[in-house]
Amino acid sequence: MKRFFCSLFILAAFFAGKGLYAQQSAAAIVRESRERINASTTQTRSRWVITSKNGTTAERLIDQYSKNDAAGLSRVVLEFRQPAAVAGTRFLTMDTGKGGSNQWIFLPSLGKVRRIAGSEGSGNFMNTDFSYDDIASMDRDPDLDSHSMLREENFSGKACYVIESRPKDSSYQYGRMVQWIDKANRIIHKIELYDKKDVHVKTLEILEVKEVQGRLSPMKTRMTTAGGGNTVINVEIIKYDDPIPEAVFTTGYLETGRAR
Repeated sequence: MKRFFCSLFILAAFFAGKGLYAQQSAAAIVRESRERINASTTQTRSRWVITSKNGTTAERLIDQYSKNDAAGLSRVVLEFRQPAAVAGTRFLTMDTGKGGSNQWIFLPSLGKVRRIAGSEGSGNFMNTDFSYDDIASMDRDPDLDSHSMLREENFSGKACYVIESRPKDSSYQYGRMVQWIDKANRIIHKIELYDKKDVHVKTLEILEVKEVQGRLSPMKTRMTTAGGGNTVINVEIIKYDDPIPEAVFTTGYLETGRAR
């Protein structure tokens, strides 16, 4: 009887160990995918094509500036260039390091900078299919979520890990995310986003990648709202490691468009 219980303990420990290893592997894969591009700064110019549920389209030409602060926390500025109706609109999001972000927007029609309240995080960003939280979560810290390996399968001819990520903080917009991550290069091909009632609400897809300055970079990305429209981001210019003045990541820059 003693030998039986001993064998049972060893078997249970073996399977528990396998489960722990799988969790660690899933977390490591997600981290590798998020940290895949190593750059001190990133600058892009992209054309956003917004298609509504009824098929009408609108375009936005947007410049983006990204640079971590001294503590390694993410900071991103989006600046609208075209069309004239939104030109001069500027948006700043700064990672707080606690799973959240501080956000501000400058609307020329108002003539002043406005702080985005936390309760507005799930709202549509400038009539696109991205929310304010989506913009802030582009490089979300993997430690904010628990990750589980669901399976391995091919996606568009690419061998992928399928990993489920669940936020540790219940205040986050989504209840879970399912990611298809390329086994060969750790590119995320697709993310399904579910709300807190486990309803599939959005899908993010990277449709095209290109090597830029030695880095495989997403050049075409689509966010689709379930039962609604979609927003496609077409990157026209991307540059890594070019200096960006610290003053760009301030509310003063949002208001004036000048780094001073």
